[in-house]
Order: sequence, then structure tokens, then C-alpha cells
Amino acid sequence: MTKNTVCLLYNKAFVEQFEETPLLVAVLTYVGYGILTIFGYLRDFLRHWGMEKCHVAREREEQKDFVPLYQDFENFYTRNLYMRIRDNWNRPICSVPGAKMDLLERASKDYNWTFQHTGKVVKDVINMGSYNYLGFAENTGRCADAATESTHHYGVGVGSTRREMGNLDLHEELEQLVARFLGVESSMAFGMGFATNSMNIPALAGKGCLILSDELNHASLVLGARLSGSIIRVFKHNNMASLEKLLRDAIVHGQPRTRRPWKKILILVEGIYSMEGSIVRLPEVIALKKRYKAFLYLDEAHSIGALGPRGGGVVDYFGLDPKDVDIMMGTFTKSFGAAGGYIGGRRELIDYLRSHSHSAIYATSMSPPVSQQIITSMKIIMGEDGTSLGGVRLKQLSENTTYFRRKLREMGFIIYGNDDSPVVPMMLYMPAKIGAFGREMLKRNIGTVVVGFPATPIIESRARFCVSAAHTRDILDTVSQPITD
Repeated sequence: MTKNTVCLLYNKAFVEQFEETPLLVAVLTYVGYGILTIFGYLRDFLRHWGMEKCHVAREREEQKDFVPLYQDFENFYTRNLYMRIRDNWNRPICSVPGAKMDLLERASKDYNWTFQHTGKVVKDVINMGSYNYLGFAENTGRCADAATESTHHYGVGVGSTRREMGNLDLHEELEQLVARFLGVESSMAFGMGFATNSMNIPALAGKGCLILSDELNHASLVLGARLSGSIIRVFKHNNMASLEKLLRDAIVHGQPRTRRPWKKILILVEGIYSMEGSIVRLPEVIALKKRYKAFLYLDEAHSIGALGPRGGGVVDYFGLDPKDVDIMMGTFTKSFGAAGGYIGGRRELIDYLRSHSHSAIYATSMSPPVSQQIITSMKIIMGEDGTSLGGVRLKQLSENTTYFRRKLREMGFIIYGNDDSPVVPMMLYMPAKIGAFGREMLKRNIGTVVVGFPATPIIESRARFCVSAAHTRDILDTVSQPITD
């Protein structure tokens, strides 16, 4: 694909930055992990001879001749590296995870193996970790009132699958609204976002099919591809040359051994990649899938509601036709402040999934108050509530994203991703900084997410901020100030 052709596919500048790890920083990072590994083996030696207590799961003495039940290296990493900084994760929240939240304080007397609650609540911690992009994670307002009323009318759960006794008029209304919001013929809602991917991909692809997956795709997409039984090929992240080569090779060579044509070629991509803050190059992906007659599966978990002038996700962001995406998938857990996921597309596709998807056949239907939360928040975004609140929130999120990214760059930090992505990874690199950064931010009443290996490459540890429309300019300034201290 020529450069001129690529330029014609975009209606606005597409700017993403990914700075390579400096050589000195990379060397020091490897040295840091090397020292941690050496001390880990030393502590394992002490545990083996009973000089130090081992808290992790391991085989019983009478099972010593069995094939190992637990993976040794994963246990090694958990007990010797992860435990050092475990206090940065799974912090108990005792309030709505809005722009600010309350944390239940905890302490550890055995170096993070176990935690005890102190009874103290840390009030008004600035929340920079929740995917609350449009600020609908709240216990007051229209959404909360509607969900409460729905609970009184329907109860908290149905206790059945949709195909048996669990199909409510609320579910029908939700699916019709989602289809209208996406601009597709039909849609289907599921009670769990992870299962939306992992259980529906196997219904769409199988033996004799080829799945082309971005190397940074979410675990739910990876699991769904593996469960399908299809042949899987991985292309470099957002690299259209890599994707086109795989497509061309697939057409030329066909299936392994038999050389028969593939029954189906399915491309898996995400709208916003949650660890990188990057946006899929969707216009180019669509151009390639049309050229090579492939199908496109788009996961908009982080982009639906967070991108585009209407909040319609990455398709809306690029001004594309929803019909060009064969399977539109997304979740309600981020921008809508709820739970579950959806798949949208042609009516024939949705009718097929209703009778072939394990997530549709065997899973309990979505809780009524959750369904109502989605309906109300989606109507607000679409402006069907009679107010301009949805448009105000979309604009506020865009402005907050631009402001926060610009402010961090001006302070000299290395920021990954697209300029319009509300997911903002700030690079830390060295393992010692992972725990130190999370703890120091919490001391200043700021809750952040820190991420390291194996969730990221070993030399690309980072802190990840999630910007929300609920954040004010003062909150964003407060967050950026202690980072420079």
C-alpha cells in the first residue's frame, strides 16, 4: 500500500508515539532483574533446607514422583519478584470508583504474603486507574435512579439463560438500542465481556480457518482464537506491512500440507490497546480485508464511548461505515459503568450466534439493573434523554485527554500511544520503580496502576493512567504535580 493511498484513507492526522528504550536504561533494567533473580534462587535454596518459609502452592511430599502440578518458573516469579510489590494491586475499594474513591487501608507483617485491614479508610483518593471514561460510575443521578427502579421491578437477577426463562423485555430493548448506536442491523448482549470474545470466536471460526491476530491483542481474544481450533498467525502491532504479508501468504499457499484454500480468514484487532494507548489503523485494516476477501473482528472494549464525535468508538472516530466491519464487539464495563459485552453486525450473523454461541446458550442472562444502567447511559450519550449531557461528557473526555498527555510530555516524560487515547502509559522501565511509584503516589492520595513483566515486555514497565470525563482540570494538575517531586 503506497504512502499516498494511506493518506487518502484518513480524514485527520494520525499521530502515535513509541520511543525506544534507551540503551543505558535497558542495560540497567536487565541488571536489576538479574539481581532479583539471583536473590530469588538464593531464597529458594534457603526454603529448600527449611531456613525460610515457603507460602506458595507446591506438591505434597507424597507426590514428589508425580509430574509437577504447578509451573515452576511462574511460581518462581510469583514468590520472588511479584511478592515484593504485590501491595500495589488488589487494593480494596469501599466507595464508587469515580473521579475520587475511598480505599480500605491494609498492612502486611510478612512482606506482602498476607494483608490485614487496619480499620482505617483512606478518603478521596484520586482515581486514575478505572476505565470510567465518561464518568458513569456513580451512585447518584439518572443512571443510578433508573437502575434502582429496575431492581424494584425485575429483581437483581433472572436465574436462567436467555433461551430458557431469562429473556426480558429489558434485554430486547438493550439490543435494539445497541444496534442503533452502532449503526448496524442487529446486536446481541452478553453478561461478561471476557466471554463475549472467548466464547464467540470459536462459534465463528474453526478447523480449516485462519485467524490473523495483532500481537498485542487482549487475552480474551487470544483464548477465543485458541479455543476455535483455527490456525493462528500473529502480525506485528498495528503494522500493515506485516498483516498484508500474512494475508498474501495465506492466499498463495493455502492450508498447511493440503494447500487447499482457507475456509475463512478472520482478522482480530482492538480499537484502543489498553497497555499501549494506541489506536488501531482501522482504515488500512479495512482496505486490506477488502482486497484479500477476509473478515474483520473489531474489539472496541476501550474505544466504544471513548472515541469519536458521537462516542461511537473507533469506527466513528475515523468516520467509517460500520458495514465495513463484519463483527463489531465491545464491552459495557468501561464507558457505560456497567458489565457485560455485545456483538453487532448483520442480522444473519446475530441470529447465527444466538443458536451457536456457548456464551448465549449456557450463560445466565444479564442482570436487569445492569441492563438498565447500560440503556440509560447509552441514551445519554446518544442525546435521547433530552439533554446535552452526553455531548458535554464526550467533549470533556477529549479535552482532558489532550491536556493530560500534553502536560506529561512538557514535563519530559516518555508517553506511549495516540494523542486522542484516554489510556496514557508513562514509562518507568526499571523494576524498582514499579513498586516505588505506586506507593509514593498513594502517599499523595493518588491511585494509579503500575504494570511490569509479564504484562509488558521486560524492559518496558510503566504506569498507566486512565483519563475520565469526571476528572476536573484541578484533579489532573494535582496528579501531574507529585510525579515531578
